[in-house]
Amino acid sequence: MGFIRPPAVRKDGDYIESIFGDYSAGKTKPSRKLNSTKFVTVLTFLQFVFAVYATGLLYYMSPSIDLRAKPDFTWATKWAHNVRSYIVTPHVVSHLQSSEENIPAVFSPAEVCEYEKIDFSQKKSNDEKMIKMKRELYDDVLDFQKKNLGSESLEELMKMKSKWALNGPNKPKVTVILNHFKRKTLCAQLDSLLHQTLPFHHVWVLAFGSPNEASLRRIAESYNDSRISFISSNYDFKYYGRFQIALQTDADLVYILDDDMIPGKKMLQMLAHVAGTEKYENSVLGSIGRILPFRQKDFTFPSYRKFRSKEAGLYLPDPAYDITLDRILQVDFLSSSWFLSAELVKALFIEKPFTFATGEDLHLSYQLQKYRNAGSFVLPVDPNDKETWGDSEHRLAYVSETTVIFKNIVEVRDNQWWKALSTGYITQWAAMYPQKIDALFYAHSVEEVKALGPLLEKFRTTVGKKAYIAVSGGKFCPCEDAASALNWPKVVCNERRFKIFDLEVGAILGVSNSEVPVLQAVYSSMKGLIRIHNPSVVITVADADPNVKKALKMATETNLNGTALVLLPRASISKVLWMADLRSTALPNWNKMRVSVNIITQNRAQSLLRLLRSLSNAYYLGDEIPISFNMDSKVDEETIKVVSTFDWPHGPKTLRRRIIQGGLIRAVSESWYPASDDDFGLLLEDDIEVSPYYYLWVKYALLAYHYDPQISFPELASISLYTPKIVEVVKERPKWNPTEFFKQIHPHTPYLHQLPCSWGAVFFPKQWREFYVYMNMRFTENAKENPVQIPKSRTNGWQASWKKFLIDMMYLRGYVSLYPNFPNQQSFSTNHMEPGAHIAAKDNVVKHNKTDFEVPLLMDDFRNFLPNQKLPAASKLPSLNLFNMPVSLKGLKAAGAKLGQDVLRCNNISEIVAVNHQTGLPARCMKF
Repeated sequence: MGFIRPPAVRKDGDYIESIFGDYSAGKTKPSRKLNSTKFVTVLTFLQFVFAVYATGLLYYMSPSIDLRAKPDFTWATKWAHNVRSYIVTPHVVSHLQSSEENIPAVFSPAEVCEYEKIDFSQKKSNDEKMIKMKRELYDDVLDFQKKNLGSESLEELMKMKSKWALNGPNKPKVTVILNHFKRKTLCAQLDSLLHQTLPFHHVWVLAFGSPNEASLRRIAESYNDSRISFISSNYDFKYYGRFQIALQTDADLVYILDDDMIPGKKMLQMLAHVAGTEKYENSVLGSIGRILPFRQKDFTFPSYRKFRSKEAGLYLPDPAYDITLDRILQVDFLSSSWFLSAELVKALFIEKPFTFATGEDLHLSYQLQKYRNAGSFVLPVDPNDKETWGDSEHRLAYVSETTVIFKNIVEVRDNQWWKALSTGYITQWAAMYPQKIDALFYAHSVEEVKALGPLLEKFRTTVGKKAYIAVSGGKFCPCEDAASALNWPKVVCNERRFKIFDLEVGAILGVSNSEVPVLQAVYSSMKGLIRIHNPSVVITVADADPNVKKALKMATETNLNGTALVLLPRASISKVLWMADLRSTALPNWNKMRVSVNIITQNRAQSLLRLLRSLSNAYYLGDEIPISFNMDSKVDEETIKVVSTFDWPHGPKTLRRRIIQGGLIRAVSESWYPASDDDFGLLLEDDIEVSPYYYLWVKYALLAYHYDPQISFPELASISLYTPKIVEVVKERPKWNPTEFFKQIHPHTPYLHQLPCSWGAVFFPKQWREFYVYMNMRFTENAKENPVQIPKSRTNGWQASWKKFLIDMMYLRGYVSLYPNFPNQQSFSTNHMEPGAHIAAKDNVVKHNKTDFEVPLLMDDFRNFLPNQKLPAASKLPSLNLFNMPVSLKGLKAAGAKLGQDVLRCNNISEIVAVNHQTGLPARCMKF
């Protein structure tokens, strides 16, 4: 604002010249005899006096000078005041007056400071039950953190190595932000900050919508310190505004204080030192904090303000219950003060807050943990040194919880912390009591909720199982719509009970069309939920949004306890309800197995096409299934065309063709070799046909009997798809019906059999390596020269049969295969008994009746036929010897030991051969 010149004042010295002109033109004129020297001297003197006068006049008439506030110590002041009011035109006066009101006067703090005196007696509880509960909970939290995090005393903290120092190049810059509205504590805060052992870089005093803005401004400017700035606004930015201002700092660290906190003089030094340690540099530090509620016995969570409830959490420190902190403690959020790196402040604004009316304290800690893996910690104090206290006067902040005591605010904050916990905030309760559930479902749309519904319901209705569902929320999948799709009451979306989690993906997405917010929101929330609940599997639909699948994959991979991501095709979901019957220890291995399909073919193109059609129509649950075609040298052209043009969408396709005709024994045994202990081989000749459910049977059995760490079943060497109708190794080949045979146990129980299946079976990697070595050591062209002769077995005379060598090995070492058993001997594979290397071969004198081998394929969900609609426990499976007679697993090993014809000589009563399962080589004799 510049000086405003009145109209009477002329330019270019005209005013002075007119005065001098009038004087010289008057009637009384000086004598011409006057000495010219004296005249010049007088004129010079007058010019000097006028210059002094003009200078004073211009100064005192300047709008930047508040004549009302200046001491009235000279005549010039009075005169200038009068002249100014005379010569300044009326329309300028109001403008000057309004401008003067915004221009601070120079005061000293002693003249303008106001101090708020609060007389109080510290509240002390006399409720012995509450004191006991609060103290027990605090001790539990502290003990847990001592064991798992390490909880240092103030002395120990100050001895830790820090990148910040009081002096030297590593002296930190700290910007302090003071937010004021009505309280009269600004002078006390500034006095404390000016005497800190670590000087601050800047202090920003904020007054947003404050009725005391003018007095706050005078106080800030009265300190006459260029480091102290005053920032105001007519609009009340409430609790988040100070954090928005903090984003503008060029300092290393930010210290944000409520107006009821008067920090001790060592506080900045302590906070900066701890923030510079490697352990706590990615943290927000403070002096007061809260631990959120714990779960109650009824599996609900109480209000954080619930009276006489241990589960309501803790306010720390809490003088009412004599709880003081002598060690640093991690809390769920901080109150009243926050000390953190300027970089961390950005996290507060990643997601839109639940509300802007309150809760910035919780939102900050929640966002820091969710997106920066940053914790919130309350520093300990020295009880004998007030200069180490976050509030050196122990005023409002320590009297009681003076804010958020109104019912509507408590309700809002309860909803806020529950929303945080429901979207992955790992509270102290969650850290101390990690949960264990079987499945966590994720649905990004209501249609996905409907698709996953049957499997979710099966998990939730199975005794001993726990399963929850997370939905994207917002415009993608509103929680209430998801609840309706599941036939749940809409109130489940508001209950403080684990059942459905609304991730509110829209809180971060907004109106963005970018895929990044979706990926970030789903990943960060699901990562937290997985860490809290430790699900064995996370289940969603296979055709989910690619970014959602990517986020879920990243989230599951962060769980060190092992969580498998299961992507189910929608058409398969109702077919895998048996998932809920698997142990939670088996479910994480869902994706571990790799079953490959290995087809042996030569010149039966039409049979091959039938097999390929059946394979293509099967359910594969989204798993990758490699397929290989193994052709002998005499393969015909039609077959080559079939395998070359066949499209297999479930995994890689491999073609192998021998140069020299090897025969069936080599074609089968060399068609597959395991690449790892999780590699399983399904061997199929081209006259086999499979059921659409065959892979479900294999997967279910592998998870139940092989991948459950609670089950030890080393005897299981393969899983058959086929149910035999005759006793194959007996000369007469009598008919046999397992449904009738096992009706006393259960007519459709699966069973164990010492006979391996060659008409559709999955072989295990360890035993297949073992079989390779065994056949190499025992192979003879002449069956009579084979040293293994099983009593009364027609296999002793089998020529050029790979199956004969596998039968021998399984008999000698007590191995078994798992067989299905369903009505009418329905199976997962059937043998059409078409002419080939054995069937109808010229040198095969055995006649094969097709009706003895061909069985109907199972075309319905097999789970309905199983005992209690699930696979029996491994210990409940009946076992048969080679001749279909009931014998225990131990009895089978005893028979093999008694025969004593294995590659190593062992005790014929109590020992069998043990092998190195990595190489398949026999290693030693082993007691059974």
